[in-house]
Amino acid sequence: MFAGRTLVIATRHRKEQVIAPILEASLGVRCIVPPDLDTDRLGTFSGEVERKDDPLTTARAKCAMALAATGADLALASEGSFGPHPQLFFLPSDEEVLLLVDTLNELEVYASHLDTRTNYSGTVIRTEQELRSFAEQVGFPEHGLILRRKKDDPGGLIKGITHADQLDLAFRQLITAQGEVYVETDMRALYNPTRMRVIEQTARKLVDRIQSCCPTCSRPGFGVTDLVRGLPCDWCGGPTQAVLYTRSICSRCHHEVENWYPQGRQVEDPGSCDRCNP
Repeated sequence: MFAGRTLVIATRHRKEQVIAPILEASLGVRCIVPPDLDTDRLGTFSGEVERKDDPLTTARAKCAMALAATGADLALASEGSFGPHPQLFFLPSDEEVLLLVDTLNELEVYASHLDTRTNYSGTVIRTEQELRSFAEQVGFPEHGLILRRKKDDPGGLIKGITHADQLDLAFRQLITAQGEVYVETDMRALYNPTRMRVIEQTARKLVDRIQSCCPTCSRPGFGVTDLVRGLPCDWCGGPTQAVLYTRSICSRCHHEVENWYPQGRQVEDPGSCDRCNP
């Protein structure tokens, strides 16, 4: 279905460096990146442009932009989200979504991956020593930094800082205004190799999903579409937030498969029960 076709990767942040080799080797496509594709108009991590849609909808819009710009019929886009882990609230997380859109075959396949491998962080600093300490903790200069006057304030924003002299100059420019500066990690893929590795892992999951076909109609992309929670607690027998079974539904013929106890256990530890361990 894909061999020999051109796949347009909708990115301006060099994500093709980790995505293209995987898809070309696995699917036989030829990957290209359209020049001057302004995906930032759909939202930026640094807040100059608010992202109004969820990650999957945004990735779909990026694919549409790439298809319109090139006249191709096969596109891929990714979108990332950063914040506290949904279960391990004390840890930051990176959730990546990769979407493949095939207009020739009226097909969409996506994969998502949640990972705690991220340096996502930000803080208020007042001294050069605080700045150097933060920079060291988040992997600077291999990982880029952003400085701004205040958190969530796009004014005075200095992005893509990857050299010590750049960092010192930006700090001196901003600190004179009010005596403090907000520093944060630059989460754009080209400035964040840790995020780039998570995108690479998500690309591998996407290929696995594409190569998984419906057992009834052979349509690519057959995989888990729903997680049904409610695995019973080992003590009280009540439902927990652990997954009881997964459901996979084909988007073409609607063939459905349920996989019970996907985590290999039929009861949940009481420590994860809201009733036994409130």
